[in-house]
Amino acid sequence: MKDVQVDVLIIGAGPSGCVAAAYLHKQNITVKVVEKSVFPRFVIGESLLPRCMDHFEEVGLLDALIAQNFEIKSGARFIRGETVCEFDFSEKYTEGYDWTWQAPRADFDFALTEELKRQGVDIAFNQEVVAVAFNEDGSSQTTVKTENGEHYKVQAKFIIDSSGYGRVLPRLLNLDKPSSIPEHSSIFSHVKELDRPAGTEGTFITFDVLDTDTWFWVIPFSNGNTSIGFVGKTDFIKSFDGTPEERLAQMLKKSSYYYERFKDVDFLFEPKIIQNYSKSVTQFYGKGFALTGNSAEFLDPVFSSGVTFATESGLKAAKLITKELMNEPLDWEQDYAEYMKKGVSVFASYVKEWYTGNLQTIFFEGTDNKDIKRQICAVLAGYVWDETNPFVKNHHRLIKTVADVVRLEKRSVHK
Repeated sequence: MKDVQVDVLIIGAGPSGCVAAAYLHKQNITVKVVEKSVFPRFVIGESLLPRCMDHFEEVGLLDALIAQNFEIKSGARFIRGETVCEFDFSEKYTEGYDWTWQAPRADFDFALTEELKRQGVDIAFNQEVVAVAFNEDGSSQTTVKTENGEHYKVQAKFIIDSSGYGRVLPRLLNLDKPSSIPEHSSIFSHVKELDRPAGTEGTFITFDVLDTDTWFWVIPFSNGNTSIGFVGKTDFIKSFDGTPEERLAQMLKKSSYYYERFKDVDFLFEPKIIQNYSKSVTQFYGKGFALTGNSAEFLDPVFSSGVTFATESGLKAAKLITKELMNEPLDWEQDYAEYMKKGVSVFASYVKEWYTGNLQTIFFEGTDNKDIKRQICAVLAGYVWDETNPFVKNHHRLIKTVADVVRLEKRSVHK
């Protein structure tokens, strides 16, 4: 194949890469997207947050997604034993979208790439980045291997790595570092529900909390399929014997709320297992490149933050690259790295405090305060850069403080 020369090379055609490509294409910046997989392809991360709707709308991808009729997600439900905590996005503190989707990512991502191709974006599937060399000015030569084993080079002024779990540049440039999030693993599959409960009971995304470290997700799709999966400490996931199907079937017995609903359904594919999935990096950008989405940081999926961070970072990086190519002043450290770290830090606090039990205490014992619930709901909707929200601005200490107050009130009631 012939070598290619573009302004920006985007590695990965998931939501982050698609949002970045759509924005750059609208600015008449030449883009090439290379994707190792062939779409449609399975990927986890099927629950979105309202914040990412702003991104899809801004870059002109929203209408194509609306046309797919994915299941509307208007909130989320958390269950622990007999106690239920529901969040309604229309009652959140921060203004913005009050709905999003829960969708099979194979269909969702395919709809994005089909719309990009319709708009004229160059996307190459089944092509793997095998090497990258950067020049002093940040321009680069990327070696790409095709499905036939042939190689060609992409000359680019800038690279956006949106490769997700592939983490191409973190691997090639040795940028990985351990995550500060506790080590958890997951096992999951899809099922076909022939007798799904009517109404919201059948379609509401739910997290069934079995203990402080273990929870079961249920994500119904509009096509009649449902994503189900367990998250727990790695030792818990490994403690079940047999094939992946046998292990997941055994684990379903742990959910007293959902066991009857799913005990006789067939898995649509062999359950997949991801171990110790939280990831981090030593830097979010460098001379001539930016890491977006899961390539930069991947948090525990309990609050479905993955796609939102992907699209937020993809759009932010695309805007800064546009400025750079136009020789406008910008500060990558402040405008990108520090900005993204703020959002990651907020969600990381919520993930950590979930597993300490503090956030669970607030959810299941202390949601009587409507203002607090509205503020937390805004975070769960993905609006983690709104520092007028006390649960964003003071996220490091406020969750523990409120949880301590809830416990004190409970103790005083029982005296």
